[in-house]
Amino acid sequence: MNETWARDFLALAETLNFSRAASFRAITQPAFGRRIKALEEWCGQPLVDRSSHRLRLTPAGELMQDAAGDLLRRIDRLQHDLGVEASRETALIFAATQALSFSFFPSWIGDTGSGVAVHLLADNMRACETLMEAGRAQFLVCHLHPDMPLNLAATHYRSHAIGADRLVPVSAAKDGKAAFRLDGRTPLLQFDAQSGLGRILDATLGPQIARLDLSPVFTSHAAMALKSLMLDGKGVAWLPRSLLSQELSEGRCAVLADGRMDVDVTISLMRPAQRMPRIAETFWAAVKRRDAG
Repeated sequence: MNETWARDFLALAETLNFSRAASFRAITQPAFGRRIKALEEWCGQPLVDRSSHRLRLTPAGELMQDAAGDLLRRIDRLQHDLGVEASRETALIFAATQALSFSFFPSWIGDTGSGVAVHLLADNMRACETLMEAGRAQFLVCHLHPDMPLNLAATHYRSHAIGADRLVPVSAAKDGKAAFRLDGRTPLLQFDAQSGLGRILDATLGPQIARLDLSPVFTSHAAMALKSLMLDGKGVAWLPRSLLSQELSEGRCAVLADGRMDVDVTISLMRPAQRMPRIAETFWAAVKRRDAG
């Protein structure tokens, strides 16, 4: 049995019509019929009941339909995996949290001057950790804090600081005046548990924020969503200052609490401890060498 026979048979099983299936497979009906006959001979029994006006699958044909579908799914998965494996040798593959994929990563990767193809996978922190665990990304760019819990075994990964950031409570502002204060009547736009920034805030300011008795009105892992709602005057949010430089300079938002509720964080580049493809190892060494210079 081969891939062509499997795709032929699935087309016939779906249409139950030799003419339509042959057209779908872009061959003549006689040639298509010969390939189905060859598959039946390989199986040693009929797969299609031709005795009535309308075709139907025999019990063996129903088994073949399942088997052919499984075979093609395996082939497609293999082709995907081989493509991913090949890309590891020719491209750098990064996972990055969404906040940093907007604000930090584009300029940082440009400054590294790697000169090679780059593939960026942007998602929440938990999804990025899953990509690293599955080996689908070589590097993870994320915010880290010493108190932040990670879903990656520390002994299996290395990290290198590539920048600094600060989480600040912010509100929309007009004429330099913040629309909200940090009190019990203030709506809160908060990060969810899948977010690395949410984990950092829980670990560092959790009790203090709870004592403020704010009113949660929106939860998301996406910093850009929280930023958009904050600028629309829907509430206060703790956001990376790196996302707010233009809005702060234009007076469209204001930092609250005079720094008392800020959290300093590191922007880190993480990688597996085990050896990676040469292109990734070369990049890692170049970044560390540049930052040490």
